[in-house]
Amino acid sequence: MSKDMAMSTAVARLGLTLGPVLFNWPAGRWADFYARIADEAPVDRVCIGEIVCAKRMPFRTEAMLRAAERLARGGKEVVQATLALPTTGREIRAIAALIEAGGLIEANDMATVHLLAGRPHVIGPFLNIYNEEALMRHVALGATRVCLPVELPVAAIRVMAAGNAAVEVFAFGRPPLAVSARCYHARAHGLPKDACQFVCDRDADGLDVLTTDGVPFLAINGIQTLGHAVTAATHQVADLRQAGVASLRLSPQSCDMVRVAAIFRDLADGRVGGPEAAHALAALGPGRLSDGYLRGLPGMRRLAEAD
Repeated sequence: MSKDMAMSTAVARLGLTLGPVLFNWPAGRWADFYARIADEAPVDRVCIGEIVCAKRMPFRTEAMLRAAERLARGGKEVVQATLALPTTGREIRAIAALIEAGGLIEANDMATVHLLAGRPHVIGPFLNIYNEEALMRHVALGATRVCLPVELPVAAIRVMAAGNAAVEVFAFGRPPLAVSARCYHARAHGLPKDACQFVCDRDADGLDVLTTDGVPFLAINGIQTLGHAVTAATHQVADLRQAGVASLRLSPQSCDMVRVAAIFRDLADGRVGGPEAAHALAALGPGRLSDGYLRGLPGMRRLAEAD
């Protein structure tokens, strides 16, 4: 047995999590997406739910129940994800009702952590968990899996993952950076937030934001700000696995996410290397790939091989 093979057998299998759809996809496309994920995607768990805008939720309630049932039949662990910025009593009550209904919950806001009252749960990448002390505090509060914020470099992740089986790393997708009470999409179309006409459904991967010099910079998705470049941790997966990271998070984009999941499964299992995986991802057309944050650089920096 080679040294590399011996090392791979000593390290636990790296899991794959499909994060929630952040964008306002039409109901039919949304349902078809989860049907295909249930039947074809080699992921271990799927987070499903509305994270960004509570106004979108009524249009998906029934479809979400059907999608959760189909995902479970497909052998996926289903996690119910919650809003990253609940702002009204009605939204808080809806989260509380979801918790009481049972099932595993993903908290994306400290109010939800409070409502969970110590029940086992998952933490999404929207909470500010930047050091091992904060991580352990959330584990003590019941977190069984913590998706770390997207800005952390591998060096910091390695310290946080040491001896802790709860760490998940954002490995693919436009990185979620912030949420606000303002709706940027409505503003961009000259509409008030309360009469937005759901114009965010026009941009399947968010609306590109350019600098005054015309350089792509960010993307907006309703009240959410994302990075313009698509995070792709292809060159860091081996290090993350050796560091003890439990799982990688893949955030849905409009490209072929079943193929994305298959590429990361092969990468996590050592069947392909980072450069090969990067080229396969680029061929799917998700947008410009970057890994700047993981290398301790500005997040929009291209993959390591392009430097």
